[in-house]
Amino acid sequence: MSLSHRHRQILELLLSRKDEITAGDIAAEIGISSRTVHRELSELEAIVAASGLTLHKKSGKGIQLQADDPAKLSLFKMKLQSLTAVEFSAQERKLFILCTLLEEEEPVKLFTLSHELGVTIPTITHDLDELAPWVSRAGLVLVRRRGYGVGLSGSEKNKRTMISHMARIYLDEADLFGKTDPSPAPVIAKLLELIGKDHFTQVEAALWQMEDEGLNELSENEYTNLLIDISIAIARIMKGKTMDAPAVHPAGRQSELSAQTIRHLSQQTATVFSDAEISYIAGLLAQKNTEYPNQLLPLKELNYMDIIWKLIQCMEDKTGIRLSTDRSLREGLLDHLEPALTRIRNGVPIRNPLLAQIKRDYEPLFEAIRQSVNATITDITVPDEEIGFLVMHFGASIERQKQFHRNVRAILVCTSGIGTSKMLAVRLTKELPQIQILGYASWFEAARIPESEYDLIISTIDLPLSEDRYMKLSPLLTKEEAERLRSFIQNVTLQKDRQPKQQEEEAQEDEAKSDRLRRIQNYVNEIVRIIDHFAVHPLVGPFDSLQETLRVVCEYARQSDYIEEVEPIVQLLLARERQSSQVIPDTSLALFHIRSEQVKVPSLTLFRLEEDLLLDRLEPSGVRQVLLMLGPRELSKESLEVLSEISSYLLIPAMIDLLKAGSEHEIKHFLSQELAAFLESK
Repeated sequence: MSLSHRHRQILELLLSRKDEITAGDIAAEIGISSRTVHRELSELEAIVAASGLTLHKKSGKGIQLQADDPAKLSLFKMKLQSLTAVEFSAQERKLFILCTLLEEEEPVKLFTLSHELGVTIPTITHDLDELAPWVSRAGLVLVRRRGYGVGLSGSEKNKRTMISHMARIYLDEADLFGKTDPSPAPVIAKLLELIGKDHFTQVEAALWQMEDEGLNELSENEYTNLLIDISIAIARIMKGKTMDAPAVHPAGRQSELSAQTIRHLSQQTATVFSDAEISYIAGLLAQKNTEYPNQLLPLKELNYMDIIWKLIQCMEDKTGIRLSTDRSLREGLLDHLEPALTRIRNGVPIRNPLLAQIKRDYEPLFEAIRQSVNATITDITVPDEEIGFLVMHFGASIERQKQFHRNVRAILVCTSGIGTSKMLAVRLTKELPQIQILGYASWFEAARIPESEYDLIISTIDLPLSEDRYMKLSPLLTKEEAERLRSFIQNVTLQKDRQPKQQEEEAQEDEAKSDRLRRIQNYVNEIVRIIDHFAVHPLVGPFDSLQETLRVVCEYARQSDYIEEVEPIVQLLLARERQSSQVIPDTSLALFHIRSEQVKVPSLTLFRLEEDLLLDRLEPSGVRQVLLMLGPRELSKESLEVLSEISSYLLIPAMIDLLKAGSEHEIKHFLSQELAAFLESK
């Protein structure tokens, strides 16, 4: 049985469905047109007939793969899993080539690549031409010589970084943490081997032995990246591809943490680490928040916030629903859009298995978001799969207004993203208002949450828990699933005898209330301190350069006792400007922000210029307001969240108008109102 990649996709989809599926739904699932689906189905009829199967087409309902004997379907499925697709897309070919070059020590002949991929040598040559710039940006060299073949030259560290980058772009949660596919796509299988997925369990076991030493503070994304990077290192070491030379060890407490973690890694994986590898892994453990060590806010946050505000405004105009006040929507979109748009710009397909159902159940919302995205994001074409994910975010925001009282404590586990988790949460509260959502847990936390902290875990994936502790649902929560969940709660969850745990739970509840009050106090203290110290200063020029302007600005900060010395802060601010423009899009405002040991306390100060700020560009900058945001190197979680929240206000028209011409009192009043609402939401 010889099948193309597309044939196999259609057959796997048909085999996964018990009921009929329309050609349109098939097209949406695998990203082709309905016309192409009908053409492929015509070719598949003869293929499945040879195995005793039929493609049953029912008018008005769709297509179903059928057999007179269920055993024939099982046999066909096993046969399909044993096959390898023979057709590769251009993107898959290039990824396959990179994986092969990173695996091999010796040069690879063009003929070998041509044979493995089933294309001509000129096609391989063209793929290599397109790969060369990308390889160069990774600090590697694509070596191509007649009679030599093709190879990758560069440091082992850069090769590992490239593998990690490829994993972040081309693999999703289903690839990384889902049940092992017995026959994954060849390219995905190659990349999973390259990142050492087989070592995930051992690496995770080592990391979780250190949870009390700071690793438990990592976000799910940071933890996942660390897990991938360390697994790559283990896989490379086991294949004899080791680091070239030792790096500098991190100092202090982090070195002790690194040493203990590496000992656990060595025990779990039966690997002996050289000094160079110890230094490399220590660097991975220490790299949290060090990509841009002096930045106070995420490097691209304001650029994406500009897109988000415009998108939300478009949706408000189309739906008539007040969406701009929903902080949860803004935060969810900010976390989701940056990696999503990066994948799209890199030409990586977005996979959304729920697309067909989303289009069917949320058609008006889908169309409204499609139109808003087309008007807002004009530099790239955003596929329907990504629009489907945005439906989750906006749908959750719209549904969030309908909240009910709950009495069953539940925790959600969902690896499809923040929007999906929140969509499931609001669907649950709508269908089963007695459920109280305590929070969200990542895939690696679920099995470690004490049973006393919840009544039920609701998950969109299989978990290593007993059947009476969790229930698996789809993110969209069908009516059938809602009824099944209601029955489960009545017959299983609420039947448990919780009396022996009552005193323990009451003690934990008291402790949680006390902790909540302490956190509220921390937020209030940070908000009051920042607002009380906020000031507006006029700057009388002219100034000959940006550096001169920043010196004057920082001198104000020194006199206010926010910083110790002027020049170090000026240089850090200039370095930030060289990394990325500090000008807020479509405004006359620039936000200069930095964190440093030289900063004593968090502060926010506005400076108004008589002339345009000089930004070392040929054209006038148009910037007349400079907002200076400073933070110490060691900054509390609450302080960082408050400063980040304030930065999001810089795209609100009312805030921009106040910064241009409002009084200090008016700006403080606006900030007080917005931050009070922020505190209430916390």
